[in-house]
Amino acid sequence: MGTYVVTGAASGMGAAVAAQLRADGHVVIGVDRDETDVVADLSTPAGRAAAAIEVLQRCDGVLAGAVLAAGVGPAPGREQMILEVNYLGVTELLDRLRPALARGHKAKVVVFGSNSTTATPFMSKSVIRRLVATGDTERAARRIRRRGAMLSGPLAYATSKTAVAHWARMRAVSNEWAAAGIRVNIIAPGPVMTPLLRAQLDGAEARNVKSFPVPVREYGTPEQLAAWVAVMLSDAADFMTGAVITVDGGTEALLRTREWPTPLPLRGVPKMLWRMYRAPKEGQVAQY
Repeated sequence: MGTYVVTGAASGMGAAVAAQLRADGHVVIGVDRDETDVVADLSTPAGRAAAAIEVLQRCDGVLAGAVLAAGVGPAPGREQMILEVNYLGVTELLDRLRPALARGHKAKVVVFGSNSTTATPFMSKSVIRRLVATGDTERAARRIRRRGAMLSGPLAYATSKTAVAHWARMRAVSNEWAAAGIRVNIIAPGPVMTPLLRAQLDGAEARNVKSFPVPVREYGTPEQLAAWVAVMLSDAADFMTGAVITVDGGTEALLRTREWPTPLPLRGVPKMLWRMYRAPKEGQVAQY
């Protein structure tokens, strides 16, 4: 049994993950704004730093895994907060927790993404690249607001989730993380009946939410997502890192039926050959 940190542990999918882990006999350090072990505001640098410090104290410097489920939903006027929590609330916390994860045996990290990353139009690739490169949420929010109030909330949300998925995949295959035995994967849910979704159904967005295509014709539950996360934290995930697991009732497949998988483009061949040349020298090969 191990010690896991779960952000967003007070409600929704984070609470379901924490309950599942505890039921399986693990120790859980919950992080949220209230009603949990570590009370912290992940929308501020001070809150993120304080959360990491307290988690490290509680786990005695060793973590078996981490689940980053805290998040802020799409809402106009909160663009920077969305980016702060959904992006920096993951990246800054994980960077601080990495040494503790490295001390765990084949530690697993699960980052909550979203199927909005592949279902939201008008996102700016340059904004995403710059956010990943610099973490400058103020500049990113300013660029997003130029799209107008009707689009800024959903765009901020999708941008934050796309950026955090890119960050996680980059870290997953880096020597700093992979060579330390840390597996990093992303789960991308569709509509799951959480307090966030319930608030959308009860508000002005209800019509848009109800018209969103879900081929299986039902919404997900926090418990279903927690079961998926449990697998991604288990020994079954030893041979998985950098993966995006989409659990959305078929929306992504419906919208991008033939866009994935896609063949390696010709412009990607030089990179592939370079990686094949460098991998043995950097130890990025299997020990057969």
